[in-house]
Parts: sequence; C-alpha cells; structure tokens
Amino acid sequence: MIYVFAVFAAILIYFSLRSLIGGFEYLRYFRRSLTETPHEFTPFASIIAPCRGVDQGMQENFRALLTQDYPAYEVIFVVDSEKDPAVPLIETAAAEFSNTRLVVAPPAVRSSQKVENLREAVKYVSSGSKVFVFADSDARPAASWLRGLVAPLSDPAIGASTGYRWFISPETTLASELRSVWNASVASNLGPDTRSNFCWGGAMAVTRKTFDDLEIREKWEGTLSDDFALTRVMNDAGMPIVFVPAALTASVEGCTFAEMLEFTTRQMKITRVYAAPLWILSFIGSGLYCTVMSAAVLIAALYPRNGLLVWISLATLAIVSACSIGKAWLRLNAVRMALKDHRAEIGRQYWTQLTLWSLTPAIFLYNAAAALFSRRLRWRGTLYQLKSHRETVIITD
Repeated sequence: MIYVFAVFAAILIYFSLRSLIGGFEYLRYFRRSLTETPHEFTPFASIIAPCRGVDQGMQENFRALLTQDYPAYEVIFVVDSEKDPAVPLIETAAAEFSNTRLVVAPPAVRSSQKVENLREAVKYVSSGSKVFVFADSDARPAASWLRGLVAPLSDPAIGASTGYRWFISPETTLASELRSVWNASVASNLGPDTRSNFCWGGAMAVTRKTFDDLEIREKWEGTLSDDFALTRVMNDAGMPIVFVPAALTASVEGCTFAEMLEFTTRQMKITRVYAAPLWILSFIGSGLYCTVMSAAVLIAALYPRNGLLVWISLATLAIVSACSIGKAWLRLNAVRMALKDHRAEIGRQYWTQLTLWSLTPAIFLYNAAAALFSRRLRWRGTLYQLKSHRETVIITD
C-alpha cells in the first residue's frame, strides 16, 4: 500500500512542480509582453460580435468595443432574429457610434447559432477591411484590446492571435468564484508557446487573406465551436497562434451554482469532441488529484501510527498545496497587470483564487465524466447534439 500510494503521490507532486514552474513562465510572459512598445500595424479591422439575449452589463460591454484605442474599425453586431432582446441595445449603440451596424442571420440548420451568425456576418464586412476580429457580447475588453490583437498579424506567417476571458463577479458568491477559479486554470494554459496555444472565440483575430485562403467560413459549416474549429484549421495549416496578454478580457457577470456546472460541463463536452487528447488529460489529471489528495487526508486521519505512510501523506498535501497556491498567486499577479481597469475587483479575488483551487479538480472530474456519457448540451437556449467536430445536430425540445 505504501509503495502504490508513494508512486501516485510522486506523480502528482511532479506535475504540481511543473505547474508552478509554468506559473513563473506565465508571469514573465505577461511582464515582457505588456511592457513592449505598442505596434503600429493598425489596418482597418472588422469586429464581429454575435449576440443572443441580454447579457449582464451588456451596454458597458458594447461601449468598450466601440471606444477602442484604434485608428479605424467597424463593429458588426449579429443576431438571429430582429426580435432579439439585444436589438434595442444595439440600436442605441448605433445611434451614438457611426462605425456600428446590425446583421440578422438566418436560423441555424447544421451549425450552432453562433457559428451561423459569424458565417453570415463576414459577408457584410467593409470591402477595405484587412483583419477580422471576433468578440463575445458578454466580454468587456480594455481600450488597448483591439490594437493588441491585431499587432501579431503584421507577420504574415502568423495564423491567428487570441486573448482569453477572466471572470469577475459583481458580487462574491461561491458559485461565481468557483467558475472564475475553474476558468483561470484553463487561462494559464496559454502562453509563449504558439504550438500549444488555442483560439478563444471572445477575442480572436485573423487577417482577411488568411481567412479566405484557408476557407474558414466554409470550414465553420457544421461546427458548434467557432474557436476550436479555427484552432484546428490553424494547426492543420501549420500556422502559429499567438496569445496576447493585452487581449485578456474581463467577463463581468455572476452565476448560480447550476449555471456554473452547466458552463463548465459544456466546455468539457466541446473539448471532448474537438480536442479529445486534452479531454483525456483533464480526466486523468483531475482523477489523479482527487484520488491522491483524498487518500492522503484519509491516511493521515485513520492511520496515525503508520509513521512512514503518514509522513508521505502529509508531505504530499503540503507540497501540492504550496505549488497550487503559488501557481494561483503568480497567475493572479499576471492577470492584474493586464486588466488594469479591474485591479480592485481582481484584488478581492486573492482569497478565493488561493483557496478554491482545491475544489476545482473535483468539478473538472465531474465535467469530464459527464462528457464521457453525453454529447448533448444547451447553449444560449438551444439544445445541440455533437456528432463530430464537423457535424452538429440541433434538437427541438
């Protein structure tokens, strides 16, 4: 028993130490990237923002998109119905900002509605647009967001640039903070290694030439996930994906416990279909953590006289905890540098980010298991069945 536990404990400690080292690299990358002189590559850009329903803080999100520190760009909001509750907010924004337009997409048949919205909207971009930028309606970008996303595309060898989300809840609740910590562990998988980066649909950019050359609009057909599909296209073409810390984007909204589980499980179901190796690693990693840490606690409590086994258990708990707290602290300091407009809110997240990491592996394990048994998910009110990464079925309730 001692040897079996010691082996698995050693494996968990090894990965925990690697994760901590990755935290130092993450912080260094943010520091280096955020202190670089802003790039002057600023061609006319088209931001496409699909909407469905009214998100928390949606007016503020729209204003953030429409007041970017960028010479010339347009924002195309796209809905699938003229009766969508977001339309009045879009019309209000359009009355104030002339670089805004509204597109109504047809109901989705073979793709997710978001993907159908994007496929429709790209047909309406200005003829002079050189860069396509994709944003989410529930994200609130900083003023330098667009400039940061576009800058890497000055190199024609770069396939896409991307940011990522950081959840900030207006009110501190257990569910909202758990979602933020869960999401944070995904955020720190992005970094300087362009080979392992992935696109996030709330902040990703690609040149018009690359978009057309790689036939991205056509390859989106039948898919549910715009960002995973774009990541696959870039990987197949051998084109790097650059993560831009300046494009880290705040999502200012709260959630219930049920909404947290729905969100995290949906992400894992999508991951299973579009990036199966990543889903398997998540399954194994979360299972290893939950098994070893639970066993360590039980051993320390139930076998106090077994000196060696208890010491191994206590050492495992101490080392893994120290590495996890250190990683969370490094990551949060990096994020605070990027999200300058939200430093106060992020400062209040220290206690949750440094403690709730101990619970999120159990959530990951639940998500991964749920994805094993079902490919059905609900997104923005529509029920989908994921048959493959190129085949999505819309289910009528």
